Amino acid sequence: MPDVRPLRAADRAQWQQLWNGYLRFYRQHLAPAVSEATFARLLDEQRQPHGLVAEEGGRVLGFVHYLFHPSTWSLQEICYLEDLFVDPAARGHGAGRALIQAVYAAADRASASSVYWMTQEFNADGRALYDTLARRTSFIRYER
Repeated sequence: MPDVRPLRAADRAQWQQLWNGYLRFYRQHLAPAVSEATFARLLDEQRQPHGLVAEEGGRVLGFVHYLFHPSTWSLQEICYLEDLFVDPAARGHGAGRALIQAVYAAADRASASSVYWMTQEFNADGRALYDTLARRTSFIRYER
């Protein structure tokens, strides 16, 4: 099982490589300034979103970004898992599961009422994992 820890400034190059793969997977193109600002926010513990990485032997295998927000459906904040990506070469060895479970732990510490995320219908590999960790709603939204 890889170690999960907060994102660090020294992770910039490895994060960017994974971020590029994530954006490619979802067919998105962002201006470099957006990625720069996103990385800076992820490093700032006083801001959201928060960033974690799965690491093994000094290599960053994947990342997760999440944030907390109020909801009209709960008195407590809820946690939105916004981005999750694992290097395709490292998939199937627990990094994705470890990252989601780390978000669950952060949500529990914050007393969030739920954790949810969305994915594209075509993300069959991701959905196979998600189906073991959460329940699918009619909104194609995963919630714990």
